[in-house]
Amino acid sequence: MQYYQIIQSETGPVIHSPLKGKPILTIPQLNKGTAFTIEERKQLGLLGKLPPCVETLEAQKKRAYVQYCDYSQPMHKNIFLNVLHNTNEILFYGLVKQHFKEMMPIVYTPVVGDSVIDFNKAFRQTRGLYVCYEDRDCLDEIFRNATNTDVKLIVVTDGSGVLGIGDQGVGGMGIPIAKLVLYTAIGGVSPYNTLPVMIDVGTDNPDLLKDPLYLGWRHPRIDDVKYREFIEKIIDCVMRIYPDVFVHWEDFSSRHASTILKHYQNKICTFNDDIQGTGVVTLAAIWSALKKKSQTLGEQRFLIFGAGAAGCGIADHLYFSMLQLGYNPKEVRECFWLIDRQGLLFEDDPILHEAQRRFARPSHERPGYDRYDLETVIRKVKPTVLIGSSAVKGAFTEQILKELAGLVDRPLILPLSNPISRAEATPQLIMEATDGSAFVATGSPFPSFNFGDELVITGQCNNAYAFPGIGLGVVAVNARRISDQMLLAASRAISQCVEENIYSKWLITPIPEMAVLVAKRVAYAVAEVAIEQGLAQATNESVVDRVDRVYWEPKYYPIIYQP
Repeated sequence: MQYYQIIQSETGPVIHSPLKGKPILTIPQLNKGTAFTIEERKQLGLLGKLPPCVETLEAQKKRAYVQYCDYSQPMHKNIFLNVLHNTNEILFYGLVKQHFKEMMPIVYTPVVGDSVIDFNKAFRQTRGLYVCYEDRDCLDEIFRNATNTDVKLIVVTDGSGVLGIGDQGVGGMGIPIAKLVLYTAIGGVSPYNTLPVMIDVGTDNPDLLKDPLYLGWRHPRIDDVKYREFIEKIIDCVMRIYPDVFVHWEDFSSRHASTILKHYQNKICTFNDDIQGTGVVTLAAIWSALKKKSQTLGEQRFLIFGAGAAGCGIADHLYFSMLQLGYNPKEVRECFWLIDRQGLLFEDDPILHEAQRRFARPSHERPGYDRYDLETVIRKVKPTVLIGSSAVKGAFTEQILKELAGLVDRPLILPLSNPISRAEATPQLIMEATDGSAFVATGSPFPSFNFGDELVITGQCNNAYAFPGIGLGVVAVNARRISDQMLLAASRAISQCVEENIYSKWLITPIPEMAVLVAKRVAYAVAEVAIEQGLAQATNESVVDRVDRVYWEPKYYPIIYQP
């Protein structure tokens, strides 16, 4: 059943819906609550079902914020916002956009990690689509059951590699939902055009399998052959039903993430935020720091601690960017050292996956190390850029940080693991251990702190500064594909925005107040390159006009009963 249709009229968008009475109050895309006009209440069978006062969205936001402030615990605030999201979508986005700096950590990192862990016991109302392996022969029916029918952006996960907390099974659905909140609240992608999808192929988390409240398929994860066949069937179905859709892959394990991206990147407009988004924001932060140091990418030695999807994605994006700037491929490869569970990666290691092998050190270097751990490699390599994507809490110890500061002038240190409980170091520890010489940005939001006589605002090297703008640019020009050049343009746009802030001499990332500005600048840059490369399908107006025109703001559309 099609619950609504948005019609473009001379006065703006109008919603036609076959629903009347109580059902229309249960669809978050349609429910206006006390903002239904008297005429709408009469026509839609709502007279008497609501208090007589007809309120504006502004009045509703004031009440909702009072209710929000009644909760003191971040998780309780998150639950309140999720309930509002599932009750009245327009009011939800109006509230979040108005109080974005305050609410971003609640709807996204770090609180979303706790929300995922509590998903099964805290489940209240469904959102999006759950595509279970057992229903593999019903895919068309499943996707045609989506409430939103004009889908232009899908965020999909299989819950296997959620943040730094691993396999969360069906609870991973909390991540696509949170990502889409930012696509809309920051990136201005209309929520009427989005769809979160959970691919349920089982879970290997024993605690979930024995949890009586677990809501997913109680089965170990399927083998790789069945997995690939299932993903292929899903993508074929999506392409039939939504031929121009942008598919964002999120929180897939390193075992599958890069393989899926490589397989589908020339088949459908697709993007992996853990790999590509992380690379985009990390390069932007590095560029910003190097401008302050008057150095180039080619002068750097990159040590990446944690060679999963994110760590390898960062290395990939840095590598490609340096090639685009004219560096020699062999020289560029010499700039990278990656450490994973087994220690420093060497090319003769038989367990390396493809993404890791590209950056493994030559085997002949192995005898030069007495050990392959982080501290030994730092002492040997003297990295100018230390990146944490390991989810190993406290891996960057005070001793390691002090030693690095003694080896390198003004090192760049990026503990990027989420949530906060998995961060490799706190920014305060980094500043104190390096005597303020380091440039720092973190993956999760940390509070400001005093260092000597100065207040240090911690920069957040967060994908939220990348993917909303990338998605907006792609949707605005209906891009067929996302190229490496489009992602490089996104990094440049973010870095240029950092140059415009005057908040702190240490900042190398944007701040939350700049999120919408950054998203639009990224969208302009991405869309421009898409047009230049012949990847855009909508080119009938300027990039700025196109992006600004499609940028969605929360407001109520008139609703007309249409049986």
